[in-house]
Amino acid sequence: MRIWGKVLGFMFGFMFGKWIGAILGLYLGHRFDRSMSQDFSNQGGFSKYFTNKDSFTNQAVFFHAVFSVYGHIAKASGQVTAEEITAAGMLMDKMGLTGDKRREAQAAFSEGKSSDFPLEETLKEFKRSSFGQRDILQLFLEVQLQAAFADGSLHPKERTILHTVAKNLGFSTRDIDRLLQQIEAQMNYHRHEKTNNQSGPSINEAYDILGVSANDDEQTIKKAWRKLMSQHHPDKLAAKGLPPEMLEIANQKAQDIQAAYEKVKKQK
Repeated sequence: MRIWGKVLGFMFGFMFGKWIGAILGLYLGHRFDRSMSQDFSNQGGFSKYFTNKDSFTNQAVFFHAVFSVYGHIAKASGQVTAEEITAAGMLMDKMGLTGDKRREAQAAFSEGKSSDFPLEETLKEFKRSSFGQRDILQLFLEVQLQAAFADGSLHPKERTILHTVAKNLGFSTRDIDRLLQQIEAQMNYHRHEKTNNQSGPSINEAYDILGVSANDDEQTIKKAWRKLMSQHHPDKLAAKGLPPEMLEIANQKAQDIQAAYEKVKKQK
């Protein structure tokens, strides 16, 4: 919000015309602030630049970062497992990647497996292209956490890389530990859903997905649910410039969060 036009208009108006001059100066300053804001908006501003998908070469940066870092994490334990390759393919399916886009994603995945893959440079470029929008960065990080859990366990070297990813994107150790707990619970929920025909997450999985405990009161749990839904709402992320191919992933996470909240509500 621009206010300097009003401030300066008021000051100079008062200097030359006392209170009548101040009122006139305030009005003229308001008009100046408004016109400047509109000009900046029309030029796009940083937020508009990111959400303008025509100017988002940034989309190419986004997809390259997603799959190259994914491949780097998969290779961390020494060998990419069949489960990790399948998980990468499933991610491409969920994103609807076909033809050239899928081949580019596969090439990025292979690039990430290289021993000299420039992890930190890739992350810095991705963060720059997204203008540091935290919800976008968090979804990216969550995708990488899923990559690490694709084979059902988290190798120490994978954990080390995940902490490097988190740090470069501006997340703390506490943030990533919380997200690890939530992602592991989500993946266990879907694994049990397939193998045991489980309907909805278990109560323990539900608490972990929401990042709360059974000892928390209803207000605390509801606050956590609202925050998570806000972070993962597809419409909100689309407005911030998330590529449409990623919206299905955000939608799935929002559904998991809602299912967890419904489960916990029944227990309270």
